[in-house]
Amino acid sequence: MELEIKHEASASKGRFYMENNNNTLAEMTYSVAGSDKIIIDHTEVDDSLRGQGAGHKLLEALVTYVRSNNVKVIPLCPFAKAQIDKNESYHDILV
Repeated sequence: MELEIKHEASASKGRFYMENNNNTLAEMTYSVAGSDKIIIDHTEVDDSLRGQGAGHKLLEALVTYVRSNNVKVIPLCPFAKAQIDKNESYHDILV
């Protein structure tokens, strides 16, 4: 089952998420830290999606978003930080 990644944002926070029947199954949340920075603060994936790369897909969507909006990232979420640290192609998004 391929779930669409959606994005919600307000002035102070946002999230990339996947849902099925209005149930959030995976999400990566962030806080806005000024006009050109966001802080990734949390990633959560439902057990039903574990091992299917859902967290990586959320991070990919976030990376695409920040690059196209000229925004830098502070990854406080341990999952996001680990993925960004070990993938050199993401280092351009760091503050």
